[in-house]
Amino acid sequence: MAQREVTIFTDDLSGIEGEDIATHTFSLDGVGYEIDLNPDSYQLLLDALGPFVSAGRKKPTNGTRRRGGDRQTVAMSDPVKVREWAQSQGIEVNSRGRVSREVIEKYEAAH
Repeated sequence: MAQREVTIFTDDLSGIEGEDIATHTFSLDGVGYEIDLNPDSYQLLLDALGPFVSAGRKKPTNGTRRRGGDRQTVAMSDPVKVREWAQSQGIEVNSRGRVSREVIEKYEAAH
């Protein structure tokens, strides 16, 4: 039996699906946020934050890495290698965007 896994990328703001979705991070009051947006929604975010960014000061980075189970897994695996491996195993993955956690877990289990 053949198995096929499909990852669908969805804009968190508009709900529109597409392959041009990218993950963006920002923080407010010490809380970090991550949001997946297409270019149009990302431009809306930039336009909304623009006046505040212009009036604000950059905070120096402290050089520490975030800790978290799922995020560590993503940070450790090279997405290019994961995609190549997945394709060689007959698992369907998009050429751009985030690789699903399930595919990364399968890749890491095989390596």
